[in-house]
Amino acid sequence: MWKVFLLMFAAMSMIPAGDTAGKLMTQDFDTSPLFVAWSRFVLGSLIALPLLRPDTLRLLTNWRIWLRAALLTGGITCIQTALQTAPLANVFAAFFIGPLFSYLLSVLLLNETVTRARSALMALGFLGVLLVVRPSFDMSPGLLWALAAGLFYGAFLTASRWLAPIARPTSLLFTQLFLSAVMMTPFCLTQIPPMSPTLAGLTAASALLSMGGNFLLLFAYARAEAAVLAPFVYLQLVSAVALGWLVFDDLPDSMTWLGLTLIIGAGITSALLSKIRTGAPRQTVPQPNDS
Repeated sequence: MWKVFLLMFAAMSMIPAGDTAGKLMTQDFDTSPLFVAWSRFVLGSLIALPLLRPDTLRLLTNWRIWLRAALLTGGITCIQTALQTAPLANVFAAFFIGPLFSYLLSVLLLNETVTRARSALMALGFLGVLLVVRPSFDMSPGLLWALAAGLFYGAFLTASRWLAPIARPTSLLFTQLFLSAVMMTPFCLTQIPPMSPTLAGLTAASALLSMGGNFLLLFAYARAEAAVLAPFVYLQLVSAVALGWLVFDDLPDSMTWLGLTLIIGAGITSALLSKIRTGAPRQTVPQPNDS
């Protein structure tokens, strides 16, 4: 099991590292966020070509697959735009409204079970997001983009659950990368910047680290239950804080620290509750509803 935990630690470190490279591209080289997102999808599609199967090609005719890819495209583009102006840790904290939004959509659209305990934890996580974002008329545009990215990502997560029965995870991974690249190409051909060795390296790092993190997630989820691994997703926030400090000399203020603590605490507790429910032995007599 320790090997699985190492996979999750590496994956949750690589994803924020990819976004750190993207932030350097937009902040230091004035690169368009559209190009950062598009290059990530293009390079990711090329790397994922070995995953291509005959059933994968059939998926490309399904409108729901295109919708799912469009949601991912919106999320990645928005978070790269957010990173232009907002600190890495704040962007990731605001982005974590995604799981909360996914929970709401899954209950409303997929008829998933709702419990009082989990709903209370989702509300606590939302309070954490509010402490980071601090809504006001003069709030940072970067945080607004981060919230938009989180909403896109939450819808993407729900769409992924919706479509999980129709295809294997590797096929869904390839289609989300390939279709996102296709949809963005008309808007990005004019956004390609003059390439220097440093910018080319950052472009490759942005794509490879993000893609590598998602590949490691696939391997981890193939070896352990989702409920066991879910708390490790919040390592992204820890990695984002560390990278923001090391690379950009950004440290969260006290309110942001409190918000991060609430988000991580609520997320881990919710995951542990799910693990207890799914891992409990099956009862032979009806039990009272704990919701």
